[in-house]
This record gives sequence, C-alpha cells and structure tokens, in this order.
Amino acid sequence: MAIEFKGPEGLDLWRRALCESVRRSGPDLSARQFAILLTVYLTPSPHTVRGLAEILNISKPAVTRALDRLGMLGLARRKRDETDKRNVLVQRTVKGSVFLTEFSEIMVDAAKATK
Repeated sequence: MAIEFKGPEGLDLWRRALCESVRRSGPDLSARQFAILLTVYLTPSPHTVRGLAEILNISKPAVTRALDRLGMLGLARRKRDETDKRNVLVQRTVKGSVFLTEFSEIMVDAAKATK
C-alpha cells in the first residue's frame, strides 16, 4: 500500500497511531525502545547488542537499558551466543510479534482515516 505524504501528514499519521496505541492497555514504549523493537523484527537476524548499537548509532548501555524494558514486557529477549560467549543475541518473542501486528493494524486504520 503506497501512501504519499505532503507536509506534516506523515507526522500526523504517526501521532494518531501513537495516540490510539497509548489508549489501549498495551505497553507504552519510548522512541528508543520502539526503534530497537522494529529493528529486531523488521531486519534480518541475528541481532546483537553491539550490532543494534551500531545500526542505531547509540551506545551499548543505551541498547541494554532499552532491552531490559523490552525483556520485562516480554517483547524481546536476550540470550548468550553459545558459539561466541562475548555476544548477546537479541531474539523475537511471540508477544512482541503480536504487539507489532496490532500496532501495524492501528497504523493501517489511521492511514485509512486520512483518505
């Protein structure tokens, strides 16, 4: 589905989707947490703390703090890489998949409302 945005329309779509998301009983994520979650789910695996820090150009401790919260919410999990114990792998969860599927539906509904 291709959508063209002019001026602040894209921001308004994002605003409406976020407003609907926070009205629901699901988790309220920070921009950093959301960016990490989307990166883990929408880009090819495997993902590591180091790799996410490089992709997002943020520090490893910032990624770790965000992953702490995502882990508490059950949206992502960390696991020590058995082949290289120095690496921590970031894995998807069923709950995270459901959360992003629901959020994508919110985005689609918000986009339809703009037409």
